[in-house]
Amino acid sequence: MSFLPIAFAQPLLLYGLIALPVIWWLLRLTPPRPQIEVFPPLKILARVLKPEETPHQSPWWLTLLRLMLAALVILALAEPIFKPTEKTGDRGSALALIIDNSWPTAPDWPERVATAERLLADAADNDVPVVLAFTVEAANSEIGPFGAATARDRLRAAAPRPVASDRLASFERVADAIADLDDVTAAFLSDGLAGPDDTAAFERVLGGNVTELIWADPDALDNVGIVTSRNEPEAMIVTTIRAPDDSAPRQVSVIALDDRGRRIAESSATFGAGTTQATAELKVPFELRNDFDTVIVEGENTASAVHLLDENSRRRRVGLISAAEADQAQPLLSPLFYIRNAMAPFADLVEPETSDLANAIPALLETKPAIILMADVGIIPAEARKRLIDWIENGGTLVRFAGPRLAAAEHDDDLLPVRLRLGERALGGTLSWTEPQPVAEFPAQGPFYDLTPPREVSVRRQVLAEPTPDIVDRTWASLADGTPLVTGASRGNGAVALFHVPPEATWSNLPISGSFVEMLRRLVQLSRNQGRHERQSDGQPTALAPYRMISADGALVPPPPDAKPLLLDGEAPVVSIDNPPGFYGSGEGVVAHNLLDESSTFNRIIKPADNVLVTDIRYGFDEQRDLKGLLFILAIVLLALDTLAVFWISGVFARRSLSRAAAATTLLIAIILAASNPQPAVAQTSDAKPGDLEAIDAISQTRIAYVLTGDSAVDSISRAGIEGLNRFLIQKTALEPGRPAGVDIAVDELSFYPIIYWPVDPDAPMPSQTAIGRIDAYMQQGGTVLFDTRDQFASGFGQAGATPATLRLREILANLNVPPLEPVPPDHVLTKSFYILRQFPGRYADAPLWVEASLEAENSENRPVRTGDGVSPIMITAADFAGAWAIDQSGRPMFPTVPANPMQRVYAFRSGVNIMMYMLTGNYKSDQVHLPILLERLGQ
Repeated sequence: MSFLPIAFAQPLLLYGLIALPVIWWLLRLTPPRPQIEVFPPLKILARVLKPEETPHQSPWWLTLLRLMLAALVILALAEPIFKPTEKTGDRGSALALIIDNSWPTAPDWPERVATAERLLADAADNDVPVVLAFTVEAANSEIGPFGAATARDRLRAAAPRPVASDRLASFERVADAIADLDDVTAAFLSDGLAGPDDTAAFERVLGGNVTELIWADPDALDNVGIVTSRNEPEAMIVTTIRAPDDSAPRQVSVIALDDRGRRIAESSATFGAGTTQATAELKVPFELRNDFDTVIVEGENTASAVHLLDENSRRRRVGLISAAEADQAQPLLSPLFYIRNAMAPFADLVEPETSDLANAIPALLETKPAIILMADVGIIPAEARKRLIDWIENGGTLVRFAGPRLAAAEHDDDLLPVRLRLGERALGGTLSWTEPQPVAEFPAQGPFYDLTPPREVSVRRQVLAEPTPDIVDRTWASLADGTPLVTGASRGNGAVALFHVPPEATWSNLPISGSFVEMLRRLVQLSRNQGRHERQSDGQPTALAPYRMISADGALVPPPPDAKPLLLDGEAPVVSIDNPPGFYGSGEGVVAHNLLDESSTFNRIIKPADNVLVTDIRYGFDEQRDLKGLLFILAIVLLALDTLAVFWISGVFARRSLSRAAAATTLLIAIILAASNPQPAVAQTSDAKPGDLEAIDAISQTRIAYVLTGDSAVDSISRAGIEGLNRFLIQKTALEPGRPAGVDIAVDELSFYPIIYWPVDPDAPMPSQTAIGRIDAYMQQGGTVLFDTRDQFASGFGQAGATPATLRLREILANLNVPPLEPVPPDHVLTKSFYILRQFPGRYADAPLWVEASLEAENSENRPVRTGDGVSPIMITAADFAGAWAIDQSGRPMFPTVPANPMQRVYAFRSGVNIMMYMLTGNYKSDQVHLPILLERLGQ
């Protein structure tokens, strides 16, 4: 029973409200006890003349108070619930719960989970099995039937995915799972967007055994997504879309970010009333636009609002050179006319002001073009040729077009991909065709492999390539008779390509075809060193590993474990659970794989036909509240007020009865406070586990650990040495270490300690592989192990003669991932972390301390103190640090130093202090080298 936003679990008890009139009648006929006073002679005499009054009914306000008290008790016993949720899972013998976990669900995913949990709670109350399926999950994932508790655990482990829903596959799996069940209730929690296979999906599930469909979708579709971006000459044009039912005028901000997440440009996209598409223009110089890495819609936390940009979205500066003078009266005969028109939409074209190649080529190179196109250039001046070759070797791409001048020029191995025959092949000559030749299928190894050969293109004349063993590998396009049409080859970091026909429609109609535009676009892509459209040498599609992925909420995250490489086989890759949107490739070059494209739309999903009963529910958290306890508290408060009123009428609060009234008031307050917490006390259970106390003790203070070797003499020296170092640290620094910790590396937790001192004992058993693995993991996770062979007196580390301790150390290190080592260099942070030190002596002098070497440390300018804040995971010495630090009970040194120099022990303690400061703070002092630059930037 329910009305308004309140329901009652025991509605029959509300009939008790009928008894309120009877209670009212009884209360009126039952007056409170009259006031009793001790014999006061004077007051009695004063009242003799007063008429005697005897109350015959209760005061009206006291009656009303007691009626309210009775009503509150009756309402509380009826168990009222504020904003009750409708029971939806109490019909049918099973529940089939299908949930969209696609990208639109990311912003309100917790509400969707709460809605699904209510359905599962109803299923649990009725003890019915649950089939739980998500529309974005692996095809081999299990969907049940489960118990309600198991389904709830799987629900809480699910998360939205940055791809669209595959409803047909999910509904088919659900249909198979419920095929043997009768009277099934299906619940579909949709993302609100229509899919291409919705009708087929609903028909697959809503069959004879599904008697009811519970339907939930969002109240409004207010998502905004980016479908395309075009890098035009003046601005980058970003196209955004929204759903048709979001018809009010709206403006969104479109922001361009670089690869470090910094804002470069911002613009607005304005949707008019009833429009579903809007564009934003990011007007900045193309050099800045080439730094765009991501374009986002601000405030939209979904994957659809993120559009990734790769090298294919960059505008490149393209240089154009021709040795022929253009006839202004006949522009169609200009060697560069068709090239300009083909490349203007996606590149910024640069042409030299002079036709003198000796000056034109250097001037063009000064503009730093990504690619240079030469139209029928034969002989190149020597100085310009040298600069052009250097530019190609450093990553430039040179594309040349044949013509009479090139056919008559001498061969140039550096600036041509293949050797050419002298002269040209023309119709009617000795090497003529009987008819013009068409273009053959593009070879798999070239950049045009996925283009459709232009059937309308024919070639009447060309320059021929000399047949060589590698002519096939260098052919990117050929004619029907097998002769090359386009050839290319690598030159250092760059490339050289040659069209064996001119760029104007004299020898061929290729320049006036649509394929010419796409071929030039592919060559510009090749100039970016991406290999975006190249296949492997064996002709197989290129597979790009996942690099950085877009999450469902629009963040760039590391790739998930189930992401697979992206195959580039000519067809546009499809966004799927195997290939989610993101960057694919490596740090050297990536390919953008975006969620939306030009065909994407945001349309609302349509409910299935009325072949089953459809019950609509709304997304939201469970807001129902039990009012029973609150009503009981109010009833107790009214009871307390009633009691105080009776005391007042009875004269308890008279002056002579203040002490008794105070005691009664105190008692009532105690009763109210006790009643305000109607829930019984529940004993707290401890979730402590064995070893927790030791773990808390280990991390409560910084402690230096030492490896237990099993030799009591060695272990006692290690402990005494660390005790001595601790005392020195307390005296000289702000660090107050805890007591030394002896650890068994095979069983004890090592992550509690910043450094572990390991005295290498050749007589101790060799550590097991498990123990070595734990040490390796400890070092990789930020810990440091200080190995001390203590054999400098016999043979120092790194010398020709190897002591037993050194041999044992080599056996241990052979099983560890040890980085390259070097003695501590003079400018290492260890030499200045606290004290200024040049050496690190222990009990023995002149023993070098070995640390991780900097891979870039070719000179003193690149030492670790200047290159990072990392801490060496390993240190090795033979100086016997513990022997130098060890003190007895009276604080005296236990062992003499070798040689017997009092200052050597002081320097040994200082070495220990520097090592501890280095371990606890890292290379923080490396930032000091930047201080002059920082002060200069601050103007100080």
